[in-house]
Amino acid sequence: MEYVDFALYGLATALVFNTLFFPESSPTIALLASFSTYAVGFFARPVGAWFFGRIGDRHGRKAVMVITIALMGGATTLIGLLPTYDQVGALAPILLLILRVLQGFGAGAELSGAAIVLTEFAPVKRRGLVASIVALGSNSGTLLASTAWLLVVQLPKEDLTSWGWRIPFLASILIAGFALVLRRTMKETPVFAKQREQIAARTEAIRAVDTRSFWRRNRAFFVMLGLRIGENGPSYMAQGFLIGYVATVLMVDKSVPTAAVLIASLIGFAVIPFAGWLSDRFGRRITYRWFCILLVAYAFPAFALIQSRNTAVVMAIIIVGMSIASLGIFGVQAAYGVELFGARNRFTKMALAKEIGSILSGGTAPAVAAGLLAAFGAWWPLALYWVVMAAIGLFTTFTAPETRGRDLNLIHDATDDAEARMGTV
Repeated sequence: MEYVDFALYGLATALVFNTLFFPESSPTIALLASFSTYAVGFFARPVGAWFFGRIGDRHGRKAVMVITIALMGGATTLIGLLPTYDQVGALAPILLLILRVLQGFGAGAELSGAAIVLTEFAPVKRRGLVASIVALGSNSGTLLASTAWLLVVQLPKEDLTSWGWRIPFLASILIAGFALVLRRTMKETPVFAKQREQIAARTEAIRAVDTRSFWRRNRAFFVMLGLRIGENGPSYMAQGFLIGYVATVLMVDKSVPTAAVLIASLIGFAVIPFAGWLSDRFGRRITYRWFCILLVAYAFPAFALIQSRNTAVVMAIIIVGMSIASLGIFGVQAAYGVELFGARNRFTKMALAKEIGSILSGGTAPAVAAGLLAAFGAWWPLALYWVVMAAIGLFTTFTAPETRGRDLNLIHDATDDAEARMGTV
């Protein structure tokens, strides 16, 4: 559901929101403005991560998953009912902004919560594969959203901008309703059930004797932050900015990038579990590192080749970019992130690190890229920006511990040296 919401919004931002909500600007400035509203939702996510993460650590994973899906599903459906700029003027983008903030607040705990639930239920030797189902879920959301938009953009332009763009948002209520029923019937994870009565007492005891520096106490948080930046920035460049860049700046038919996202989503059903299996077979750290290396190598050739405007080349660039940045590396990250943190504050730390990483990379990447394009009018700063974000993830893998097989009931984070030695196989 999270990725239905965000993929719907991301594709709408790239394809129609610039004209529906910011019509009095040049194409490049309108694209920048629409991607800025896209980024605002990401600034609400750390607040939601902290708020819901605390609830998840104290009262259980299930409660959080039920609340967030209701909040996100409601906000997404209401976007489909918004008036446009032509109807109410400046009020339209303000209302869009408010709903985007609510969407982001709920999303702050969605991805981390889902990863924690699956990983805490999974067999030790298959955590990477089982946890990658989180990415399969997000990929399914992207697939549904891109399919909906591929159908909608076939409408005549007048119909698309008057009522057609609303259909995907309104239809999302069906998925939200199904997800809500599913989550209300799930059980609490065995890890949380075991720790429920022990976490509070142990936390107070640890705080009383913990004299480590801020950096040592929170090293796992910064590791997760770096890993997230290396993944999330290129991911949202691939599935967000490139769509708008190809359709609005390079003037390629809008159905081309939309179809590419659809194809990449289908390929993702093979790429994601394969990446999870690789992390089970060879380890989280080395698998993540190789995906970061591929991201660094991809950027400049991809942006250079996409200038050809050739349909096949454009589609291939988007498909390959998403397969590496939005699918493969994401499949590895699910179990890796959960294993990095101890049981006493796993939800809060993991969610907060992921969402701050999203602000510093994914949520702002399309807007920053649009700003670079407006400032330089060339593709090479876009490629360089991609490389910088991927390189942060690559560097982080050299400071991160290997966590494959770690005992999820351990209280301390994996970056604590003694615990890492005891909990890593």
